[in-house]
Amino acid sequence: MPEKGRVSGDIAAFVKKVGALARPNAAQDGRLLFALDATMSRQPTWDLACSLQAEMFRAIPKQSALQVQLLYFRGFGECRASRWVIDGDALARLMGGIDCRGGNTQISKVFSHARAEHTKQRINAVIYVGDAMEENVDLLSEQAGQLGLLGLPIFVFQEGRDAAVEAAFRGFAKLSKGAYARFDASAPQELAALLKAVAVYASGGRKMLKLQDSNQAKTLLAQLPP
Repeated sequence: MPEKGRVSGDIAAFVKKVGALARPNAAQDGRLLFALDATMSRQPTWDLACSLQAEMFRAIPKQSALQVQLLYFRGFGECRASRWVIDGDALARLMGGIDCRGGNTQISKVFSHARAEHTKQRINAVIYVGDAMEENVDLLSEQAGQLGLLGLPIFVFQEGRDAAVEAAFRGFAKLSKGAYARFDASAPQELAALLKAVAVYASGGRKMLKLQDSNQAKTLLAQLPP
């Protein structure tokens, strides 16, 4: 029971942090980098993310647009980014062709790619979903801080309860001026709520979230500061 309460508290704190962030430039499409650990341990969560990713697009009002790029790492040094897409079907096709493979984490490549893409054209938010961290935490923290200085927040979602991973992930989120939340893969609505919250932020911030008419969006909005 205490663990369940902790998860709920993390999600509530995450949603509150999203509402407090500065609104991105609404004059152009929101851009969201969706990065996932695709090493072997992640297959169940990869399948879950595949089933939920369309929720990000459905959460966006029709008068707005969201561009999403998929980034994943797996195997021996493999780290790939997709083209930018603007609909859930296209992202689903991209994700559906990828299987998880054994290997170590490559979070540094995720942060480096995010910075490179952001310097070409503004990215409003980075989502990172993972359960492990096998790299130099100090170097990753420096990279996360650099993204924060560039105005690119990282929203880190952790599966599992590894305390060392949690400390690192919380640090990356804080340094980038983003947010952290843990989720339980057996409760998919938690991850769905988090993905939708960041998608709405990336496309227009708290004001955009107010435009949502779904019960879930209203529940999220009720947790945000006025």
